[in-house]
Amino acid sequence: MVSVTSSLVRSITRRDIKGPTIYAGIRDDFRRHVIELKRPRRVLVGELVSLVFENRHTLTLQIEEMCRAEGLTRDEQIEAEIEVYNALMPTEDSLAATLFVELPADADAKAELHRLVGLDEHVALMIGAHRLPAAFEPGRSTDDKISAVQYVRFPLSAAARAALLDETTTIAIVIDHPKYQHTVAAPALRAALAGDYAS
Repeated sequence: MVSVTSSLVRSITRRDIKGPTIYAGIRDDFRRHVIELKRPRRVLVGELVSLVFENRHTLTLQIEEMCRAEGLTRDEQIEAEIEVYNALMPTEDSLAATLFVELPADADAKAELHRLVGLDEHVALMIGAHRLPAAFEPGRSTDDKISAVQYVRFPLSAAARAALLDETTTIAIVIDHPKYQHTVAAPALRAALAGDYAS
C-alpha cells in the first residue's frame, strides 16, 4: 500500500504533547478547535449509539486533558498516556472510532446493555460499495453485558481508501443487531475522514 503522508494518522510522540503547564495557556482555544473538528466526525446511529472517528487532533486533546486532570508532568507518565491513546490511532489501513452507548438518565442501564450484547458482531461502515466490518477491542463485552464505551477499528483496503477520497462516494454506518437495527448516511463524515488521508 502506498504510504500515507498526512500527519493525521501518524503516531503521537512526546514532542506533540505540551503538558499541563504549557497546555493551560492554549487549552480553551485548542478545545474549541477540536470540538469543532469533531462535529462531522460524530455520527448518531439510532437513539442510543454514537461513534466518534478519531485522528491525531482528537487523541492529542484527550492526552492533554488526561495529563491536566491527573497532574502528569514527568516524561514517563506522559509517554504512558501517549502509548494508550496511540493504540486508538487510525492507520494507513484502518479507521478508528470510539463507540458510545448513550443511555437516557432514566434508562435501566443493566437491561439496555444486556439487550445490546453481541453488538460487536453487527456494526459496519459502508464506503460506497465497500463494507468495512467493525473490529471491537477485546475484553469490553461479556455474555450478559457490554461496556457503554467501546473502541472499534474498521479495516481500510486500498480500494476503500480510494473510494473515501472520491467526493461522489456515499458513506453510511450500519448496525444490524437483532434488537437494534439502524442505518444512517454520513456525508460530512466522508469529507472529514478523507481529510485525514489527504497528501
